[in-house]
Amino acid sequence: MNATQQEEKEYLEVIKEKLTLAVRRVDDAVKQFSDELREKKRYIHEHQSGMDDADMVAAGQSINRMAFTGEAAVTRKRKLLKLGQSPYFGRLDFAPQGQAAVPVYIGIYSFLDEQQRRNLIYDWRAPISSLFYDFELGEASYVTPGGTIRGAIELKRQYKIRDGRLEFMLDSAVNIHDDVLQQELAKSSDDKMKTIVATIQRDQNAVIRNEDATVMVIQGVAGSGKTSIALHRIAFLLYRYRETIAAKDILIISPNKVFADYISNVLPELGEEHIPELGMEELAADLLESHYTFQTFFEQVQALLEHHDAAFIERIRFKSSFEFLSKLNQFLLHIENTYFQWADLRVGRTVVPVAFLQQKFRTYHRVPLLKRFALVANDVRAYVRDAAGRKLTNGEKNTIGDALPRLFKLHSVLDLYRDFYRWIGRPELLKLDQRLHLEYADVFALIYLRIRLEGLTAYDQVKHLLVDEMQDYTPVQYAVLSRLFPCRKTILGDVSQTVNPYSASSAEAIERVFPQADVVRLLRSYRSTLEITAFAQRITPNPDILPLERHGPEPAVVRYGNQDEELQAIQELIQGFQTSGSHSLGIICKTLAQAKRAYQVLQAPTVHLLTDESTTFKEGVIITTAHLAKGLEFDEVIVPFASARTFKTEVDKSMLYVACTRAMHRLTLTYSGELTGFLSA
Repeated sequence: MNATQQEEKEYLEVIKEKLTLAVRRVDDAVKQFSDELREKKRYIHEHQSGMDDADMVAAGQSINRMAFTGEAAVTRKRKLLKLGQSPYFGRLDFAPQGQAAVPVYIGIYSFLDEQQRRNLIYDWRAPISSLFYDFELGEASYVTPGGTIRGAIELKRQYKIRDGRLEFMLDSAVNIHDDVLQQELAKSSDDKMKTIVATIQRDQNAVIRNEDATVMVIQGVAGSGKTSIALHRIAFLLYRYRETIAAKDILIISPNKVFADYISNVLPELGEEHIPELGMEELAADLLESHYTFQTFFEQVQALLEHHDAAFIERIRFKSSFEFLSKLNQFLLHIENTYFQWADLRVGRTVVPVAFLQQKFRTYHRVPLLKRFALVANDVRAYVRDAAGRKLTNGEKNTIGDALPRLFKLHSVLDLYRDFYRWIGRPELLKLDQRLHLEYADVFALIYLRIRLEGLTAYDQVKHLLVDEMQDYTPVQYAVLSRLFPCRKTILGDVSQTVNPYSASSAEAIERVFPQADVVRLLRSYRSTLEITAFAQRITPNPDILPLERHGPEPAVVRYGNQDEELQAIQELIQGFQTSGSHSLGIICKTLAQAKRAYQVLQAPTVHLLTDESTTFKEGVIITTAHLAKGLEFDEVIVPFASARTFKTEVDKSMLYVACTRAMHRLTLTYSGELTGFLSA
C-alpha cells in the first residue's frame, strides 16, 4: 500500500513506465492509421472511375472516420506525455462500507491500465475524486449517477511531482491543502493563469461541481480565485456532460483581449479545447450590425478619470439603474398601446375592419412588435381572398404589405429610443451627434429595444455562458444577456473592484435580473500577503474578507520631490526586481496618459506597455492602467503618482483599490506633493 516515501518513489517509476508504454502504443496506432489513410486515398485515386456515388460517399466517410480516430490518438498522446511530467497530485485510501480500503490516485486526467482494466489514476473531476476535496480522514461519501457511495477515508496524501520526480509528499489528518497551498501561493506568478486542481478548497469545490444551478453568481473578494474556479467549473461540466456539450458550445464574455489571453492556458491545461470568447463591445458591434459607432467602456472610464462632468455622470448613473430598465419596459407597453393609428384597410372592394387588425396583432403578442407586420399581412391576405372569393393580384398583395406598417408611427429603433427620452420628459439625457456616435451607456439600451421590437436569435447555439467582471455590467446589459442567451450561466465578479462606481452591479442587483440564481460568496483571499490585504482594506474596507495567513514585507509608501524623481526611483526598483527571482512586476497607473508617460521614461526591452488595444499578456515588467489590470496578478506591484492630485474622486478610489489588490508578494506606492486622502488616514 506504499506506506513510505521510498515505496511511493518506486510506485511512481512503475506508473511512469506504464505511461511510456501507453505512449508507444498510441504512436503505433497513429502510424497504422496514417498508413491505412494513405492506402485508402491511393485506392480511391486509382479506382474512382469505376466507383458510383454511393461508393464515393462511403469512401469519404471512411476517410473522415480514420482522420477523426487519428486526431483522438494525438490528443490522447498529449495527455499521456503531460501525465508523465506529473502523473498525480493526491491519493486517498477509501474503504466503501463492508469492504477493504483501496488507494485512489488523483491527477489532472484519468489513466487506465488496459491490461488489468483498472484505473491507475482518476481524473480530478471524477465523482470519487470529490472525496479528496470535501472530506478529511474518517466517514465520507460521494455521489455517482447510480447513487451515493458511503465509507471511510483511512489515508490522505498530497504530492508535488515535477518533471517526473517526487519533490515531496505530505500525509494529513487535518486539512491536507494548507502546507501545499502555502507553498504554491508563495511561488512567483507565471505569465498565464495556472490550474488549481491540486489546491481546490472545499467551498471552491462545491461551486465547481454544482450541476443544478441554471444561473450561478459567484461574488468573490479580490484574490479569491473566482475566475480560476469558474474555468474549472466549465472543465467539470465539459467532463460531466461530454455527450451533450462541447467546448464550442460555451462562450466566455471577457473584459478585454489581454485578460482573455491571460486565462487562455487554463482549459487546455485541464485537457479541454480552447473556448470561444467575446468582449462586450464585440457583442454590441455584432448586434448593432455596425450601423452605429460607439464609445467603449474603457473610453467611458477614461473620460470619467480625466475630468469631472456632472451631466455625463448623471447620464451614466440613470442608465445604470433598475429604474431605467423598468421605464424602458413601460415604454414598450406604451408603444404597443399608443403608436398605432388604427384605421380600416381597403383592398379593392373589400374593407378589412380595425377590430380584425387589432385582434390579429394581439394574437401574436409573443412575437416582437416589428416582426408582427408580416404575420398580420398574411392573415389580411387570407381575409381579403375569402371575402372576394378569388386569388389576389400581386398588386393587392403588395398594397396590404405596404399599408400595415403605415398604421405604426415609427419604424427605426433609434427614433423610438429618441422618443423614449421625450416620453419620460428628459430629452437632455440622450447625447447623439450627427455621426450617430453613441455614448457607452446607450449602447445596450438601444440593443435591448432592438431585441424587444425586432427579436434577435444570433446566439441560440450557446449552451453555457460565462460572464466575468459582473460588477461592471448594468441591469440593462443583464436584461440583454438574459434574452440573448437563454442557456445556463456562470456569472462572477467583485463589487469592490468596480472601475466605474456610477454603473456597478452587486450580486443582489444581478439576482433581481436572474431571480433563479444560486449566489455563492467566496470570502477567503489567497492572492496577497496579510500585509497587502490589510493595506488595501484601508482604501475600501470589507469586513467579510478572510485573508490567508501568509506574510511578506509591509507595503511601502514613498514620497519624492517631483514626478521625475519618482520615475528615477521606479527605474531603480525595476533593476532590483530583475535580480530578485520574481517573474512579474506591474506598474499600475490611474490613466492611460500616465501609463504612456511612464513607459516613455522607463522604456527597456523587458518593459511592456499594455493598452486597450493590446491582445497578449507578457511576462516581465508591465506598465498599464488599473482598469486593464483587473483580473491579473503580479509578484510585485508599483503604483506611481499616488498623490492627492491623482486620486481624489470615487472612481479614482476604485482604481487605487484594484491596483493595490493585484500584488501577491510586494507592493510599493510612490508620490510627490501631498499623499492621496484615501491613504493618509
